[in-house]
Amino acid sequence: MTARIGITYSNEIKVQPYADAVRAAGAEPVLITPEHPADLTNLEGLLLSGGIDLNPALYGQEKHPEADEPNDIRDRLELGLLHAALEKDLPVLAICRGMQLFNVEHGGSLDQHIRARATHQFHSEDPGEPAHEVAVEPGSKLASILGGPTAAVNSRHHQAVDRVGEKLVVSARAGDGTVEGLERPDKRFAVAVQWHPEDQVPNDAVQRKLFEEFVKAAKSRF
Repeated sequence: MTARIGITYSNEIKVQPYADAVRAAGAEPVLITPEHPADLTNLEGLLLSGGIDLNPALYGQEKHPEADEPNDIRDRLELGLLHAALEKDLPVLAICRGMQLFNVEHGGSLDQHIRARATHQFHSEDPGEPAHEVAVEPGSKLASILGGPTAAVNSRHHQAVDRVGEKLVVSARAGDGTVEGLERPDKRFAVAVQWHPEDQVPNDAVQRKLFEEFVKAAKSRF
């Protein structure tokens, strides 16, 4: 049987790398949008993709001048899906905005604008090329997947995790301390990363393993 992975998104062009990475790992992507919502019925995994900033009201803050105008419908859809997935112990992979939503769902907060940090490196030329390294926490699920103490990652976010949510552990950090990975150790597979592994998959076997292990966890539900 082929595992079906729900992928949330709002931009049809930008969702394609996520869908391609899921297919390459041996699963069938099922695309979910605010305009075409779905529940978790007949899905074996949930992937929360990147996109615009969350509404800061979700974590008790006023909107920063540099923050995006929120998409409340998408926020509600994804928070509902994530909550249900965690309740069912359905494998979850959360990427960029997805990681920020993962943190907020657990009661965490965000730094709404980190571009002023001279210490954090960003890369905009080729989305598949690494911008910096992250240190991976020994003993974490992310460490077991990536197979080493560091990983070269790409980067194009302007927000980041501030207060870490309850039940979450930090699994990776950038050199300046920015949180780059989170996970729920009490779940079979609930992993979140701040970078964009879907863009690295074509040329990086290490980043491919993130999708392969996610799909493997999804297939284990059969």
